[in-house]
Amino acid sequence: MAEFDYSDTDWQAIESLKKWYSGDIHDSMEALGLWGCLEGISLLGSLEPGAVICGPAVTVLFAPSDRKGEPQDVYHNAIDNVPQGGVLVCDASCAPGSCSGELMSTGAKSSGAAATVVNGTVRDLAQVRTLGYPLFGTAPSPIGVTGKKEPVKSQVPLQIGKATVKPGDVIFGDIDGLVVIPKEHVAAVAKQADALGKEEATARDRILAGEKLQKIWPV
Repeated sequence: MAEFDYSDTDWQAIESLKKWYSGDIHDSMEALGLWGCLEGISLLGSLEPGAVICGPAVTVLFAPSDRKGEPQDVYHNAIDNVPQGGVLVCDASCAPGSCSGELMSTGAKSSGAAATVVNGTVRDLAQVRTLGYPLFGTAPSPIGVTGKKEPVKSQVPLQIGKATVKPGDVIFGDIDGLVVIPKEHVAAVAKQADALGKEEATARDRILAGEKLQKIWPV
């Protein structure tokens, strides 16, 4: 059974990060020599205008499988054990099929998840949006997973493009995309984002006051 102990999560840093948006977060990471963009994955579910999601990752890895009967036990266990405010992250890129839709999103929201992120397709978007759940994926597709793939491991590192997502790493998402922040760097990124955000706010005020962009950029 996978371990779902999130008692050492830095919730204070997570709350601080929620003040900003994904561009601020990734710029702050790059300033610290880090990379965290989950490229190719975007918001397909529902998120209020200006809202963000930010929480520790619970990971699920899928593998090709010809088993029938919706063998989702590993994924269901992760959904049932997600910490309040956690983000489910699935690498389901191994084969065609949407591992998340209305039922998985309903279960995740009921368990207290902040969002579900899928490196792969997702479905039932009309229902998911009515549910008001932030579901991220690579594209919509009505294809199911039965006989194509199944979840085989949870709470393992996932490689998504150039970024690695480990259990407990912090996932930040908004309408622009997703960023993963290594757990050990969350506090430093939050501090850097605060500094960057203040600089950008000052620049915005100067522009609104009539100054020309060339005079104040770069910040």
